[in-house]
Amino acid sequence: MTHVTERPVSGQPENGNRQLWTAEGSTNRRRTVTYADAGVSIHAGDKAVEMLKDKVARTHRPEVLGGLGGFSGLFKLDTSKYKSPVLASSTDGVGTKLAIAQQMNIHDTVGIDLVAMVVDDLVACGAEPLFLLDYIACGEVVPDRIAEIGAGIADGCRYAGCALLGGETAEHPGLMRPDEYDLSANGVGVVEEDMILGAERVQPGDVVIAMRSSGLHSNGYSLVRHVLLGQARLKLDSVIEDLGDQRTLGEELLTPTKIYAKDCLSLIAECEVRAFAHVTGGGIPGNLVRVLPKHLDATVNRSTWAPQPIFDLIQRKGRIDQHDLESTFNMGVGMFAVVSAADADRAMALLTGRGVECWHVGDIIEGTGQVHMLGSHTRG
Repeated sequence: MTHVTERPVSGQPENGNRQLWTAEGSTNRRRTVTYADAGVSIHAGDKAVEMLKDKVARTHRPEVLGGLGGFSGLFKLDTSKYKSPVLASSTDGVGTKLAIAQQMNIHDTVGIDLVAMVVDDLVACGAEPLFLLDYIACGEVVPDRIAEIGAGIADGCRYAGCALLGGETAEHPGLMRPDEYDLSANGVGVVEEDMILGAERVQPGDVVIAMRSSGLHSNGYSLVRHVLLGQARLKLDSVIEDLGDQRTLGEELLTPTKIYAKDCLSLIAECEVRAFAHVTGGGIPGNLVRVLPKHLDATVNRSTWAPQPIFDLIQRKGRIDQHDLESTFNMGVGMFAVVSAADADRAMALLTGRGVECWHVGDIIEGTGQVHMLGSHTRG
């Protein structure tokens, strides 16, 4: 929603005698400048919110109080369900993947990316995502476009099991082009204090399980655009044979980010999970290292999987070094789970049953807090 704050007109007193409006038909009235003259449409913002109400309502959990339109979203946390609840929070955006969506005029998937980037960070510590608040900044509020973006956000929240509690749509004429927008969101989750996952739980002999990504997810798009659209001069509507399935480059680049939240929560409920590592900026080594204590290392065997063809295309077209590639992209792994060796097979069976492609990718060994990338990727 777009909010407007009114300020006193220069030369008029800020008191009860101030004339706040002039009756229509006044003989002395001159045409005044309106907010719409400055490029902001309150009506368009209200229309976009109205178009989203049903989608947002479908994300609501029993703890949500009220609906859209208030100054804040209300969520009644049932503390009786927890012994010692700890709130977790995360904030993120989609990055320059939005430039692809805007070029293609496809806006109903980037909202899923936004939710994924937030909730999968929350679940990494073992927290159940409870609710999310979004922020959309745009050059012009086009109700249909905002509704498409919001619908994707609502879909993502449903996939994650969290409520879309509220948000803000801000119109920034003069700062952003009419077709330009940016997205961000903040999410809140809850976890029992004695169930918080992380490096302190990881032990020697634990197994590292990889969960396959849906593709690039929402990281490294500045490099993607520089290499594929700049250096290689590829077109978004071109069918790239290397990508298979007669997919255009644009369709590949807009593949929504995989949301793992419910899968990870199911894993926690059934297995001895030590830690999760959400693979975002920094790639596999830069994120897996975040769940390692200083006296332990993790091995990652590249020969256990084949990255999606998009990664090879980027590497070839940009002549990118393997280290730089792996430090930027997820290379086909969106989430790691570190589990006890005794529960490894059970964990992989559970994930497979939920439709998540996964595999034993490495192990936890004695060391100095490093990630060792071993072997070479399979092809095909």
